Amino acid sequence: MPAPSADRTVAPAPGGLAELEARDITAWFGDRMVLDRVSLTMPAGGITALIGPSGCGKSTFLRILNRMHELVPSAQLAGQVLLDGTDIYDPQMRLMDARRSIGMVFQKPNPFPAMSIRENVLAGLKLTGTKASKADKDDLVESCLIKGGLWNEVKDRLDAPGGGLSGGQQQRLCIARSLAIKPRVLLMDEPCSALDPTSTRVIEETMLELANEVTIVIVTHNMQQAARVSDTCAFFLASQGTPGVIVEHGDTNAMFTNPQDERTADYVNGRFG
Repeated sequence: MPAPSADRTVAPAPGGLAELEARDITAWFGDRMVLDRVSLTMPAGGITALIGPSGCGKSTFLRILNRMHELVPSAQLAGQVLLDGTDIYDPQMRLMDARRSIGMVFQKPNPFPAMSIRENVLAGLKLTGTKASKADKDDLVESCLIKGGLWNEVKDRLDAPGGGLSGGQQQRLCIARSLAIKPRVLLMDEPCSALDPTSTRVIEETMLELANEVTIVIVTHNMQQAARVSDTCAFFLASQGTPGVIVEHGDTNAMFTNPQDERTADYVNGRFG
């Protein structure tokens, strides 16, 4: 069994932090149901880990949380995703507003390779039509790269191509880019799966620091990582031919040391998955 993380005190949520709540989420790709009435509260100012074997709907659920699911032509959805009580799927909610509030970092680092490090960080401003002075942009680049744990490594070469960085540095650049539009929630889909152990450790340290100012939801197959970084955890499972459901969720330490469901115990102890 992976060692549970040391207790991390979750600070009271300041104004910028947001609670994210999924209510009765059911999702389909064409006629195939992939999630069945999934409900989960992801607390403000904490890190929630979504765990479970491949094919149980974790990444689909994550994409539903910032309206990426609807990009798939055959995709359908029922239920609500509430950001501090406001449904991001409400017809009054603009897609761009939802995406600004709920950012995403993907499994494979995806900086814009032809853009410089500086331009990568600022890319979100262009996409959202946000105006800023040169001084404000310079401050934003520095602050986001500091938060992304990358500033000291790149501060003397901000005009170098973002695609020239190492894999771990590229992933931290993508985190910095996501932070530039000041999201209230940051979704991370297996952000360390393509990285070496040293880069993984740096990304995990970055997540722990960021959780003081942005709510984080992470999909991970790495049980040690879930135990190290998350405050709360949700275990997804899909039996053969049935859609994914949440078997158990709650405090990470409790789920790893005293799971309430036998299937959770089997999974976190490596007996399947």
